[in-house]
Amino acid sequence: MVNRWMMGDNIQGLETLEAWKKARTLVLVVYREVLPLLPAEEKWHLNQQIRRSAQSVFANIAEEHGRFYYQENIRFCYIARGSLTETYTHLVLAHDMRYIPNDLFDHLKSQIDELIRIINGYIAYLKRSKRGENEPGAKHFIQEPQSNYFTEDPTDQTF
Repeated sequence: MVNRWMMGDNIQGLETLEAWKKARTLVLVVYREVLPLLPAEEKWHLNQQIRRSAQSVFANIAEEHGRFYYQENIRFCYIARGSLTETYTHLVLAHDMRYIPNDLFDHLKSQIDELIRIINGYIAYLKRSKRGENEPGAKHFIQEPQSNYFTEDPTDQTF
């Protein structure tokens, strides 16, 4: 027996989520307009990287929505945003290799910029809302780790 949550309110809510709708549009453009332009020798390389990263954006937004633990949702938004940046990077390479034309690349970049703004806004909303703060694990904070970058010469042996 399928309960109402699985097929009703949650799915309808997902379909109205702006980030999900924009990610869906992006993945469809990638499938319909970008992947057919890639040469056969890229079928198992760049093609697969673009396909998987674009799908990951769409899928992680859906997964975060289905969890109903709003502070954990932030983590999935971070993952979706990372996959979106990865998708952009693969598209830059495809553009640099002249596999995709300027107008399509500009359109995709615009879509990605808009989706990043939407995801960032959604993350800010989730952080402010504090929904689920009384649920198990709610006292754990999710944040992006700060990276330290080293600029020393790794071949320098003078210690």
